[in-house]
Amino acid sequence: MAGQDRDLRALFSTNDRSVQAAEAFTNRSAQWEAVAAALTQHLLHVGAPGFDPEDLEEPRSHVLVFHGVGGIGKTTLSRTLEAALADVGRRPSQWGAPGWPADRILPVRIDLARSAGTDFEQIVLTIRAALTRIGRPLPAFDLALRRYWEVNHPGEPLEEYLRRGGLGFRFGQALPQQMQSALADVAQALMLPGTVGSVVGQVTGALIGALREHRRTVRALAGCARLADLLEAEPDLDALSFYPHLLAWELARIPEGKRVVPVILLDTFEDIGDRTRRDLERLIQRTVWLLPNAFWVITGRSRLQWADPALQGQLDYTGPAAWPGLVHTTVPAARTPTGADASRQVLIGDFSPEDCDDYLARRLTRDGRPLIGEAVRQVITARSHGLPLYLDLSVARFLDLRRGGRTPQPGDFDHDFPALISRTLSDLTADERHTLRSVSLLDAFDVPLATRAAGLAHEAPAQRLTERPFIRENPFGLWPFHLHGLIRSAVRNADDTTDDRWTEHDWQQAAQRAFTALGEQHQAASGPDRLLLVACLRQGLRLARDHRLDLGWLTEAAWAYVGDSVWEPLAPPDTDHTGLDTAADALVELLSALARRQHQHRSHTVARLTTVIDSRLLPDDLQHMALYYRAKAHRDLGDSPASRTGMQAVADGQGRLAPAARRGLAHLARMAGDFPTALATARTLGWEGRHHRVEGDIWWPHGNMDRAAAAYAAARDEAEQHGVTGERGNSQAHRAFALAFTNPAVADDELALAEQLLAGVDLRATTLITHIAALARDAGRTDADVDDHAQVLRAEIRTAGVTYLELALDLALAFHHAVRGDQDQAATTITRLRENTRGGDFAYYSDIAAFMAGAAPAHPSGTRWIDGEPAVRQRWRTLVTARHELLRIGPTSA
Repeated sequence: MAGQDRDLRALFSTNDRSVQAAEAFTNRSAQWEAVAAALTQHLLHVGAPGFDPEDLEEPRSHVLVFHGVGGIGKTTLSRTLEAALADVGRRPSQWGAPGWPADRILPVRIDLARSAGTDFEQIVLTIRAALTRIGRPLPAFDLALRRYWEVNHPGEPLEEYLRRGGLGFRFGQALPQQMQSALADVAQALMLPGTVGSVVGQVTGALIGALREHRRTVRALAGCARLADLLEAEPDLDALSFYPHLLAWELARIPEGKRVVPVILLDTFEDIGDRTRRDLERLIQRTVWLLPNAFWVITGRSRLQWADPALQGQLDYTGPAAWPGLVHTTVPAARTPTGADASRQVLIGDFSPEDCDDYLARRLTRDGRPLIGEAVRQVITARSHGLPLYLDLSVARFLDLRRGGRTPQPGDFDHDFPALISRTLSDLTADERHTLRSVSLLDAFDVPLATRAAGLAHEAPAQRLTERPFIRENPFGLWPFHLHGLIRSAVRNADDTTDDRWTEHDWQQAAQRAFTALGEQHQAASGPDRLLLVACLRQGLRLARDHRLDLGWLTEAAWAYVGDSVWEPLAPPDTDHTGLDTAADALVELLSALARRQHQHRSHTVARLTTVIDSRLLPDDLQHMALYYRAKAHRDLGDSPASRTGMQAVADGQGRLAPAARRGLAHLARMAGDFPTALATARTLGWEGRHHRVEGDIWWPHGNMDRAAAAYAAARDEAEQHGVTGERGNSQAHRAFALAFTNPAVADDELALAEQLLAGVDLRATTLITHIAALARDAGRTDADVDDHAQVLRAEIRTAGVTYLELALDLALAFHHAVRGDQDQAATTITRLRENTRGGDFAYYSDIAAFMAGAAPAHPSGTRWIDGEPAVRQRWRTLVTARHELLRIGPTSA
């Protein structure tokens, strides 16, 4: 259907007559499928022998609702549905063929927008005027309507009203003639004088008497059990809303071959009132209920609440028993089931990126080619979040820019439109608008958080807001609700021209309220809740950074985040910050650097942390955090002097990380080969300094794998007792590494446990340790491609910039070559280890490699072993011979 309808607004926006501006309809196949399925079911229902249009108690399933945010394309969908149902040739090519005869369907579209000026009288007259196409009077309804008209519009001809309201143009002038014919037929049946045939009052009175007396002359109308009651009632607007019952009865008695099913499309349903004034909605709902043989397609911004029992008294027919398909279980159209219990409330989703591009390409053309270039279309599509209104506004902006004498560029469409705000806020209450602006500061929220962010004492506005279509719901999220991306961007960034727009001070206060509310949720947690901690940090960091707030609760939350060593990404999105101006900026950069170090070379980590440290924006305890982790990165890079300086500064500060810094100093002593000092320090560290893991790190270089494994197991169990997930996985990975040199079967089990404990924990260096452990486990095997695996692993280690792990990898390779008796490869590995440890750190690795090969070190490192070099040499050589015996690969050299 693309290109069939002219876009007059675009046409009158340019003097260039070569530009073709067309209303482009895009896809919506899922919505058509929902209509086709529901309408097919309805046709079967009304065609069944047991269908009774006068049954006022049967649940109704003849309504289908499409709701969605303003500008999503509901009106375009409604118009396209009307055209497709009226003329199969106007059905979009993407839509499948209907499964019913075209002459059985009579579409009637009614626009309820305030600008259309549609009142209830016009709704009823529109439906009746459309039914003139059947070509026969509907006497029961026509007589009641004629009586209503003469009482409420004395002296005003119906023909003139229809002409003035545009109904005469749409449906012709058949209605007055059919009504007059019905009146004359009833007068004749009652044997009234011909001159009385046009006096509706006399005909009505005589007909009521005849119906009450069951006269045979009116038996054609006597089948309508409630006709007399309706004719006796005062002919006011309330009575008019019951007259559709007469239409339902009339439609049901049309002969089978001529029977049609009206499909009534009510568009812009949100404009009939609000949720406190439901006068017009009550009349419309009554009409829908009393006309069950019509099929109703309602489009509006909000879902219908008719299935809500709380509306009893405001509307006539309410509750899930009355409207089972309208119960609040909204599903996207693409997943709408077609069974009897299918939801009849369908949320209209955004356009896909492909549909957005297709729409823009076909909206403005010249010589059959898109006027809007691909680069511009890509920017508009990305900014639109799939909202058709944004596409329309961007097309208008494109034409405005061309009218200004220049070619629009992609950068011209990094733009928010104030019109989006007015469209979004137009039908919200003052409290709902206030809450909407407040939650635009949040990535996600629940009702209590939204209420606190808005500073309201009651939750009702937030609860009502969550029912709006621009609020998206993820029932599995910590906070289930989030604002549509484009609406959020517009509310936050576009020039707000509404009467109750916020000042900068208002926004600042709202940001502080939201920040405080997040902190309260974090602090109110009954126990460790990692998911809540990370979620609060992500939102809180962005609020503090963007609005220059004090750190407040973020300090303790940052320590909790670091304490678990899990390292989920935290950097808030959509930042334009290029420097560090506030403490919040510095904390964002600090935590982001710590999380990203698992994926970046350690030199990047050092540079980022140096920037944070040099800014001097953080309080002392967080400054020490930056110093400590920079010292760790220096150690990973092999820069022991810089690492020692940083660790000593943190240890001297006696802050929270002082025990960890003392552990770092113990590691540095171990790296330098001063094992007695390292061990003495380890015994003073306690849990805070991870004493058991440090002892394990000391014992495995001595070849004392059982003692090292026991220390690592104690470290793992202690971490589990304290609920520190990252440390637990780290200790288990090191235990697997130690045992990989002993028994491959045992190592398999330990590695499996390590992988399980590290699942969901972002510890890159620790993960690499498990890979090295797997290589040591496979040492000596001919079928394990150890050398190939080592080559891949070496590349990963170098990418990470963790120097000491490459040394550990070469140690595992030395073990492999020693077990296989490959003296040349062993010598090459020993040489590489000696070259890579010339700085002094880990110099004993080349000694260990020589011990495994059964040779004395050519260049002894001078390491201070705890129990002497001979004992260490014997233990490492025993590990090699034990693996050799296990694999039975032949004698090794002594």
